[in-house]
Amino acid sequence: MIRYVVMRTLTMIPTLVLISILVFLIIELPPGDFFESHIAELQALGEDADLAEIEMLRERYGFDQPQVFRYLNWAGGMVTGDFGYSFEYRLPVNEVVGDRLWLTIVLSVLTILFTWALAFPIGIYSATHQYSWGDYGLTFLGLIGIAVPNFMLALVMMYFANSWFGISIGNLMDRQYLNEPLSWEKVTSILSHIWIPVVIIGMAGTAGMVRRLRANLLDELDKQYVVTAKAKGLHPKKVLRKYPLRMALNFFVSDIGSILPAMISGAEVTAIVLSLETTGPMLIRALQSQDMYLAGSFLMFLAFLTVIGVLISDIALAFLDPRIRLGAGSSK
Repeated sequence: MIRYVVMRTLTMIPTLVLISILVFLIIELPPGDFFESHIAELQALGEDADLAEIEMLRERYGFDQPQVFRYLNWAGGMVTGDFGYSFEYRLPVNEVVGDRLWLTIVLSVLTILFTWALAFPIGIYSATHQYSWGDYGLTFLGLIGIAVPNFMLALVMMYFANSWFGISIGNLMDRQYLNEPLSWEKVTSILSHIWIPVVIIGMAGTAGMVRRLRANLLDELDKQYVVTAKAKGLHPKKVLRKYPLRMALNFFVSDIGSILPAMISGAEVTAIVLSLETTGPMLIRALQSQDMYLAGSFLMFLAFLTVIGVLISDIALAFLDPRIRLGAGSSK
């Protein structure tokens, strides 16, 4: 196990280097850069750009140098914890992310817990009561949850909240607490707002997870070892908990590789609709404006979380399912 973890960790290094090259090239693909886009945007609005300041920023961050040197400066800075400078916000990337990062993590963690809290009991009930009225009803609701996009559900909820109750359900906190230091009043405001996006974002995830859990559990319940355990007189609930449910949870563990980066990206379109102060809208805006260091740092952080999540899921699967042996192929 230790040898496997060490080898996988060493493999992550060239993987991240290759991803960083691809990220840099993709961001550089559109013609021009942030400064040219910024000048064109100001001219379209009839405003004058400070060309002296723009030229100074060009020279400071090496935009007058070849792409190879710009990549090496950017990648070398990330290794030392310097993620660069956001030209749009005129702040270091570390300061721009600020509260948005931990708000995104809190929202994502609560959404995951909400999804699992609903998906587990519903999926187990639907699988153990196959073709019952409850199974048909939950299946119908699950299909609706999968079919309706999160952003559409957000728009519907915003409309009815405004027309029926005269309130706005956007944002993660009251406006007066934006950019304010953390306080008990700010935490209370966040808690009173955050449950709405948790429910909206979690609905589609819950529906999809219920369908997968039901399918995996039904597949396990039909296997011979379950029939044998029941024939030996074991209680049905004990048989369910000890054997088929454990095997059916493999896909939950496999999802860790996608859950970790999703905690940071944070349902971008839904966040834009609800005006959430998360990192998703900031990432989209950075890509649109070619804010290279901000967009590149986000994408590299997502890539890092992905490779870490895949490693964690592989190790956890080996502990969860005794049929899985890490590195078994290399030992033959």
